[in-house]
This record gives sequence, C-alpha cells and structure tokens, in this order.
Amino acid sequence: MAFGDTFKALSDPTRREILNLLKDGPMTAGEIVSHFSMTGATISHHLSILQQAGIIDGEKKGKYIYYSLNTTVMDDILRWILQLKGENSDEKLKTADHRLPDSASRTGRDGLSLSPPAGTDSHKLECGRYRNLQ
Repeated sequence: MAFGDTFKALSDPTRREILNLLKDGPMTAGEIVSHFSMTGATISHHLSILQQAGIIDGEKKGKYIYYSLNTTVMDDILRWILQLKGENSDEKLKTADHRLPDSASRTGRDGLSLSPPAGTDSHKLECGRYRNLQ
C-alpha cells in the first residue's frame, strides 16, 4: 500500500462519507448510492478509488458486492503517524483496539474507525488527539 494513494483517496469528502457509512458494517453499492444525490456511476468510481487504495474491500455474495472497511490500512497510517510523533505505535494501537465500538469489528477486522466512539465528548483517544478527517 502506498500512502500517497491512501491520502489521495481520503482527500475527497464523498469518499470520506462512504467510509463513515461503512463503519457500521458492509453495504452494497446500491445501499451506498441511496445516501447521495449522485449517479451510481459516480459512486462506483469513488468505490473503485477506495478499493485501489486498499481502504475498502468488496466481497461478492450472490448477485451483490458488499463493501466493507479494511481497517488494517488505517492501522498502518496511524502507526506511521505515531512513529513520527516518537510514540510507541504498537502499544498505542493495542490500547485503542479495545476501545472500538462493536460495529468496527463486524467484518472481523481489527483497527480504528475514522470517528470516535459514540458519546466521546473530548474527542481524545489514548492514541492521541482525534481529528475528524472531514
């Protein structure tokens, strides 16, 4: 995974909103499209960019493709940022993993969601100050 592709994918507000939708669990393209006033082709393009960057995965089930977060990419980014800060990234990630809401592990992956857990007033997590990517 190249960080450049990841940051480029995250730079678009529509793609960040798609990630916010997927944090609650896998969705089909049609379910994702229903949250936007864009064509299916436009959303498909955004999904393709997110998949190419490794941020989401698509799994075919029957006649539908279910898209889900690949939070391991987010772990890699967080680990890199924590290393830049001179912090022990592996210990911080382990600490943050147990604080995830149940919805973040619905796909069986470990990692960090893009938003803090519901009810987090201070927007601080043990891994550092949370900043909304939007």
